[in-house]
Amino acid sequence: MLNLNFDVKKFILENGLEILTIKKNTQIASINVGVKVGSIYETIEEKGISHFIEHMLFKGTKKRSNEELNDDLESLGGEYNAYTDYSATVYTISCLSEELKNAVDLLGDMITSSVFEEKEMERERGVILAEIRTGKDDIEDLSFKKINEIAFKESPLKYDVTGIEERIKEFKRDDIVNFYKKYYSPKNSLITMVSSLDHEDAKDLIEAKFKNWEGLSVEDPVIVKEKNANVTIQSFKNDMEQSTIVYLYTFYHLDKSYELPLRILNHKLGESANSLLFREVREKEGLAYDIYTQMDVTKYIKTLYIYTAVADDDVDGAIKAIDKTLNSILDGEIIIGDKDLGVMKKVHKTAVISTLEDSSELCNYILHQELEKEDIFEFVNDMERLNKLEKGIIYEVSKMVLKDPTVHILTSSKE
Repeated sequence: MLNLNFDVKKFILENGLEILTIKKNTQIASINVGVKVGSIYETIEEKGISHFIEHMLFKGTKKRSNEELNDDLESLGGEYNAYTDYSATVYTISCLSEELKNAVDLLGDMITSSVFEEKEMERERGVILAEIRTGKDDIEDLSFKKINEIAFKESPLKYDVTGIEERIKEFKRDDIVNFYKKYYSPKNSLITMVSSLDHEDAKDLIEAKFKNWEGLSVEDPVIVKEKNANVTIQSFKNDMEQSTIVYLYTFYHLDKSYELPLRILNHKLGESANSLLFREVREKEGLAYDIYTQMDVTKYIKTLYIYTAVADDDVDGAIKAIDKTLNSILDGEIIIGDKDLGVMKKVHKTAVISTLEDSSELCNYILHQELEKEDIFEFVNDMERLNKLEKGIIYEVSKMVLKDPTVHILTSSKE
């Protein structure tokens, strides 16, 4: 059994803002503001605008200049950050409990009172363009972008969250402000806060700063859940020391009851340091320094990737080794036994307890569970389901997911 060392209470303010206060005996408080907007909400003309706005919220408010805002954030003595993904933009602060009131004040100021000055927008445009160009020089990052581009025709996954360079160059201040006003609304946002405060006190602290925030309701986006194209494509890039290989599978068809077995399969396949792919490609064949899987299981994104980098001459050998491993799972030649399930239970429990112990991780986990309207105590149910899980279902899910991949090879130009 898990010892839950916290409790949660939900509040809805009069302006529609949802708040989840997490009471925990901790000296480190965390607060996250999640806005339900990301790249899947954008039209082709808007690609990158959610990420642009995330940057701009650190560039000054009605009360604070750019320098004052960032100095005040630094003065908290903790950690502050923000990120944009496909379906949400999240602003986070973790700090000492005695700084929590200041943290709420700063986040409230940023979220509700940013001014989007023209000169700051032009500076940040250059920063974002540099970020996009840097991604083109990062071979691993580029490889993931390339496979998404070839795997999809209509899915928003075809486009990186940072946006399209040409669009970033074209955004006007009105474009930014209008998009912000449409989506940055208390009715489209959620705040989670982990602290030692009583729930009512925590709610009052947030309400004092956010109660005057106004905005309209936002409809959920209509998302194209597109299956990846079953193709193998090779691209070329100058000045590469190694070639990269990426496999991509989508599983939008998969019933939720299969997601936990898929997580177990993914751990065994390529998520652990002793995975099947690692053993075959690195330990047995000596073809790569590393090989891993990356899986996203969210409301809108259902993807599984395999990634490795090898010498140009070893590409064919690496693909054969990967396919051999995958086929051995599909044919039932690789046995997933009680020991494997036992290890997975320990891995899952370790991950859960690590999240519970870390205020920042707990705050972020509950935020995303609630944003997607999932059970915030799903990890408890998963522990119970792990204890009852039959091994045969893991083979079933492998046959449902590990078929018809998109494969992309990025290698040195032959010029």
